[in-house]
Amino acid sequence: MPHVLETAAEVPSHGALAEALSMRGKLMDLTQASYQAALLPEDTGNLPANIRAALACRMARINQQPGLTQHYGDLLAGYGDAADPYQLAMPGKTPPADEARLAAIIGYVDLVTERPKDASEETINALRSAGIDEPDIVRLAGLVAFVNYQLRVAAVLSVMGKNNEPSDT
Repeated sequence: MPHVLETAAEVPSHGALAEALSMRGKLMDLTQASYQAALLPEDTGNLPANIRAALACRMARINQQPGLTQHYGDLLAGYGDAADPYQLAMPGKTPPADEARLAAIIGYVDLVTERPKDASEETINALRSAGIDEPDIVRLAGLVAFVNYQLRVAAVLSVMGKNNEPSDT
């Protein structure tokens, strides 16, 4: 059964890329386990699964990765119509001003996804100031780090998969 990353990157089921990934099965298994830990953990803290899915979908859209955008959009849809009341999965959308906690989370997600070099201790302090406790800051950082890793690997695998397709000539 293919992993989320392989499916999202449309890795062919056979050929050189599929063989290379099968030889790195442990790495792919660890990536899938990281996906489970970041998106579907047993202890979600104050970062529920629907918000995690919305944030992951937002990051995928920012990076214009169609496979992961589709995957995370489907995951979010599975939580029902009320899963994303502020449309956080859409880049550019922000929660209302009275939702300081969510606004800080969105600010962090967007900054680290779009301009990671600009992240600083002030970025983390903004999360603390919004009332986000340390365990949830760690959870959020792990989610953002994992999804951004996943997006970069998916981009590479997508290109490699397209470059290894048999030509019609």
